[in-house]
Amino acid sequence: MNGTALAALLVPALAQAQDATAPAVLAPVTVEGDRSADTATSPVRGYVPGRSATGSKTDIPLEAVPQSVSVIGREEMDDRGAQKVDEALRYTPGVFSQPFGPDSDTNWIFIRGFQATQTGIYQDGLQLYSYGFGGQFVDSYTLERIEVLRGASSVLYGGSNPGGLVNYVSRRPGDTPVRSVEAGINQHGTAHLGLDVGGAIDPTLSYRLTGRIAGGDSYTDFADGFRGTISPSVKWSPNDRSTLTVLSNYTDIDETHNGGAFLPYVGTVKPASFGRIDRKANFTEPDIDTYRRRQASIGYEFEHRFDNDLTFRQNARYGYSRVHEVTVYPFGYNGFSAVPTDPDNRLSRINFEHTTKVNTFLIDNQLESKWQTGPIAHTALVGVDYKYFKMDQVQASGSATPISATNPVYGAAQGPRFSYIDQELTMGQLGVYLQDQMRFGQGFLVTLNGRYDIASTDADGTPAYDGKDGKFSGRAGLAYEFANGVTPYVSASTFFNPVLGSSAVAGVFKPETGQQVEVGVKYRPAWMDAIFTAALFDLTRTNVVTGPFNAETQLGEVNSRGIELEAKANITPNLKAVASFTALDLDIKKDANPALIGKTPYIVPQVQGSAFLDYTFRERALDGVSVGGGVRYVGSSWADNENTLKVPAATVFDARIGYKPAAWGVNLAVTNLFDKEYVASCQTQFSCGYAEGRTALLTVNMTW
Repeated sequence: MNGTALAALLVPALAQAQDATAPAVLAPVTVEGDRSADTATSPVRGYVPGRSATGSKTDIPLEAVPQSVSVIGREEMDDRGAQKVDEALRYTPGVFSQPFGPDSDTNWIFIRGFQATQTGIYQDGLQLYSYGFGGQFVDSYTLERIEVLRGASSVLYGGSNPGGLVNYVSRRPGDTPVRSVEAGINQHGTAHLGLDVGGAIDPTLSYRLTGRIAGGDSYTDFADGFRGTISPSVKWSPNDRSTLTVLSNYTDIDETHNGGAFLPYVGTVKPASFGRIDRKANFTEPDIDTYRRRQASIGYEFEHRFDNDLTFRQNARYGYSRVHEVTVYPFGYNGFSAVPTDPDNRLSRINFEHTTKVNTFLIDNQLESKWQTGPIAHTALVGVDYKYFKMDQVQASGSATPISATNPVYGAAQGPRFSYIDQELTMGQLGVYLQDQMRFGQGFLVTLNGRYDIASTDADGTPAYDGKDGKFSGRAGLAYEFANGVTPYVSASTFFNPVLGSSAVAGVFKPETGQQVEVGVKYRPAWMDAIFTAALFDLTRTNVVTGPFNAETQLGEVNSRGIELEAKANITPNLKAVASFTALDLDIKKDANPALIGKTPYIVPQVQGSAFLDYTFRERALDGVSVGGGVRYVGSSWADNENTLKVPAATVFDARIGYKPAAWGVNLAVTNLFDKEYVASCQTQFSCGYAEGRTALLTVNMTW
């Protein structure tokens, strides 16, 4: 596999060598601004996206993808004051974000009922694999757009979350000058300062430098920290057929953990004898609590267009991260009980520490070709990609002193921690894929995909295991583009997702497999800048891993089916709107425990809905003033797979007011406007998390 990767690295040089044989005199190159045309990586105009590459690895309109795709652009993120990816996804159908409440170091995301954080996060089309504590954290300030492809995507990306994936699209260098600085602070004392500058150095070279530092207190007791990220990038276009973009990042985080999570069901969802636990309480030990992350990445995107509608692309990235974490977190009441057992209402706690080092390398080679066979126009894609993931991890835990849920006293000496994982884990995955998008008959669009993956896993140390799997994935889609902008479609796809790990119960985990059928319609009207989508889907996932550490089982089969609706509109130049609705039916179809068959897995709500409206005044007295408001409904969910404990639904409101008269602006964004206190979700009765309370973020920005 290493030889394959090394050989692939030589292809850009071969393309450049071909150019060297061409005549020395080149035609004049006209340099246009980035925003002159809508592309799959350009800024979204208002709230309405036009094109994407996430659903096909080719730059095409959203309507041409036979699956559901949502795009959240920079303007939408800024209007709502989203500071993390999971905050930006609150208004996206099919997505349940922040299931455990606000988490400063992880973006927890569920798509169509399945957790996407481990295998469903991508950046610029390359996977950000996360196993254990071995993922990379990406600051949303460095992103131009966030894209969600819902449903199985193995045909393009190999092993990936069957519910869908989230693709982060980085801010990129271009010819148009970018000069922006932003400062912000919320009522808790968390402040940030961001910088985004870029532009052309000469006709062939452009750059961009994006960075942010942030720090201060959080909404819970004892939680504070400091973080910084910087993303330099350059783009080189030596001629009108070749481009090379280099993207890099360095991130450093030093903070302590938030409270409000790992809390018992009784005392949060349901009142205990003493009432409810304060959502601002933090039951760690402040003197030892630590979270330290250092990570870096560098990669490139190379493209060369040949003469005969043939385009070669190669995208690659190397990443490194090191995370060290120490925390003490609650797990039930004293004696690991589900209810209080003593007059002090003490909570049991676990003393935890880990050190995790990760190295990753990914490369994706694509050859796109366009040709005609009779009445059929083809856009074909052939690709070979390779993923390498190596993690060195040590995890340790030990007993901790109990602490009162109502009158916590800190500073007690904690016992030793004992290592239960000391492991070096390596994963490699090689995939070959084909795609053909065929247009014919004045509106028909057929998409066919096939992919074969070979994945190998080797774990040395404690625990030790190894395995190798190979699997085919496919997708077939049919759509018809009516002249009035309506595009109905149907698609069927299969997926394959290797699972790292083993347990004393299940042994080495089997690969996940499954299939999805989706029917839907997309509508882009000619009379308004908008896109409306509706989708029905039926998704089956087998060999789902669940259960406590070292006793995990693979449930067997879980089915997710439902409906998703989304509307995004720039109704007028001054009025923008988004709305979404999701209804899920999640069922455990097969399980070793017959009592769970027909039950709904915990965490994910079955109904969600949201709407957000934003208006900018242009009248003389109010010129530049903008106001916005939104509502989010999160339906009820289950706290246990037995479906005996329910987490109730909640409705929250968001609002904003801004003023941007010219090159500077100010924005006040408030989430959970009325400070509703509710539990986001529970994963068993011992681990519930409060949703984020009211947060008011004031930002000031200036461009020049």
